[in-house]
Amino acid sequence: MDFDDVLRARRSVRKYESRGIGKEKLEALLQAVSSAPSAGNMQAFEVVVVTERANREALSRAASDKPFIKEAPVSLVFCANRAVSGSRFGRRGEQLYAVQDATIAAAYAQLAATSLGLASVWAGNFDPQLVAAAVGAKDELEPVAIVTVGYPAEYPAPNPKRSLSDLVSWERLSQE
Repeated sequence: MDFDDVLRARRSVRKYESRGIGKEKLEALLQAVSSAPSAGNMQAFEVVVVTERANREALSRAASDKPFIKEAPVSLVFCANRAVSGSRFGRRGEQLYAVQDATIAAAYAQLAATSLGLASVWAGNFDPQLVAAAVGAKDELEPVAIVTVGYPAEYPAPNPKRSLSDLVSWERLSQE
């Protein structure tokens, strides 16, 4: 699939087929995550892969009982490691860059999923401490996004997007 096709095809899918995605596709997805750019190439994030039904149910409970989390065959929990980024970039690295690293990696996962014929949805409305406990994340990791992945059982219509004129502003040229 070419990149423009991936962008047009990606949707937030909340209903999945029950079949797994297979080891090869999961590995390809994780390779894409690993290729995401990061501040100083420090990759100040980690991903917890959740595939077992009981663990998906616990993760769903920790994330406000979102049913798509337990129904998707795979959930990827993207966690920021603030200390890694902070070791090089100080406070700004701790507060911002580590979170950016994790979220860029999550976006790469979604695009890779689409290119592999899979679907995904991003969940960010959850209690990070409950999610960390549910997936056994190391103490230094802070969950910032959950991306569920699987074969789609629905094909939602595209959501309307703001026009470029509403999203983009251009620099003002200085008057000399």
